[in-house]
Amino acid sequence: MESSFVLLFMFTSLIVFMLSGAGLAFVLGAIAFISTILLWGPSALIVAVLNTFETMTSESLMAIPLYVLMASILQKSAIIDALYDAMETWSARLNGGLAVGTIIICTILAAMTGVVGAAVAAMGILALPSMLSRGYHPPLALGAICAGGTLGILIPPSVVTIVYAITAQISIGQMFAAGIVPGLILAGSYIAYILIRTWINPALAPKPEQVDDLPLGVKLAKLKSLILPAFVVLGVLGSIYTGIATPTEAAAVGVLGAAMSAMVTRRLSFTMLSGAATETLRVTAMILWITIGARAFISVFVATGGADSILGFVESFEASRWIILGVMVLVLIFLGLFLDEIGIILLCVPVFLPIITTLDFDPLWFGVLFMITAQMAYITPPFGYTLFYLKGVLPDGIGIGQVYRGVIPFFLIQVGVLILFAVFPDLVTWLPEALSQVGK
Repeated sequence: MESSFVLLFMFTSLIVFMLSGAGLAFVLGAIAFISTILLWGPSALIVAVLNTFETMTSESLMAIPLYVLMASILQKSAIIDALYDAMETWSARLNGGLAVGTIIICTILAAMTGVVGAAVAAMGILALPSMLSRGYHPPLALGAICAGGTLGILIPPSVVTIVYAITAQISIGQMFAAGIVPGLILAGSYIAYILIRTWINPALAPKPEQVDDLPLGVKLAKLKSLILPAFVVLGVLGSIYTGIATPTEAAAVGVLGAAMSAMVTRRLSFTMLSGAATETLRVTAMILWITIGARAFISVFVATGGADSILGFVESFEASRWIILGVMVLVLIFLGLFLDEIGIILLCVPVFLPIITTLDFDPLWFGVLFMITAQMAYITPPFGYTLFYLKGVLPDGIGIGQVYRGVIPFFLIQVGVLILFAVFPDLVTWLPEALSQVGK
């Protein structure tokens, strides 16, 4: 059977089954198995078995359940509640202060947990009622929570970044370093937008009429809530960049730090650990099943010459390399409307990365662009995950339509920052290069 027919069958089947709502992992696996049988017969399925075994024994993938466990423990340890209390105290006199504080807390949570759901769910429960009770414009409050929550994709230790680094065969530590500056710039851009928007129209985020004038000593005492998050962040990232631990070993350090934090807040219990372990099992199983299915799909795609065909087409295509890069980014943004970021990485990176190398772009820099498009996927309808995380905690009278309107300005900010990093790649690469020089 001709390989071109099989490739057409694979991608047509992928589109059809995805539109049917079937699970991505099982769609990818089923298409790969059927294509393998059509091409080489049932005996060739041993390749899929070997790929699965290689995936399940990958040492790098061990970091994923450890970081997810760390995030689950921190989410249940009351640290987020204390952070919000401190933020509310210090931002009370500022127009848009609660929204700005929400972005700051989401940035801290991103550096603590590396996952998106924890920040969005926590801020939806804590920050949203407080902002709405003070008369905040609902779309502004909702957009700040959704956009701030996506910072966990870019700022290390990000689970999504780990998946990208493993798939692209890039150093996880280098990818972590590459995400720090872009993540902070993106967070700063959100804050600047909120401050400018509320300065132009104070009615969007009014100051409270009466503010408790707390003594400076009380305000400073509330900052002690930053100690535990700093302890966890320094434990994870510090152990990586000082060379004490690999990113996988640093994940174990993070779990220990999270457990100690829960002990300090007196939330450490068998019931809490059991719930965290169950959540970790669920998330990790989802990621690994998608990984197994995607690797089987891509292995058939490569074996039938699909990757070589695309690469040859790009090499013969008479267009600027920047136009080709722009087309790839648009493809990623489009896929983000329908697929989760793990699936997009596992499907697109093996195909796109050889093109990026051929065009003489830095794979590390492209990885950050990739992560920003993944952030876009989290806040774009119809399947943006943060939209559904937040939908579950919306109060009466607030509909999903207001959430959609709220994320539009932040989506445009992400587009602007994406263009900024495309035009000035040194903003992405200088920190990893500096750290690598220190390591030498």
